[in-house]
Amino acid sequence: MATEYGIIAQSAPSATTNTDLYTVPAATEFVGSTLYICNRGATATTFRVALRPSGATIADAMYIAYDVPVAANDTTTVTSGLTLGAADKITVYAGNADLSFNLSGAEIS
Repeated sequence: MATEYGIIAQSAPSATTNTDLYTVPAATEFVGSTLYICNRGATATTFRVALRPSGATIADAMYIAYDVPVAANDTTTVTSGLTLGAADKITVYAGNADLSFNLSGAEIS
């Protein structure tokens, strides 16, 4: 088994749109370290993060963060041992177009 550590995904999504930040590749497992959410703008905004099992449509039970505030020109982190299997997804939502999401962790294949 090979393990690849590093920056796994990055996105600056459109405002108020669910965006798949990361989909675990086939025959791979993912262990997340930290999700960084950076507000590049001059006004506060909010974000959402959902963990979606393979093939599932987003539902209320999947959210691990919902409308969490991020101050202007600030960064917040979600640090946890996220574990996902092949084809599982991390979906993000930005309250405005000034958020950047960066995911670090390890892919095990």
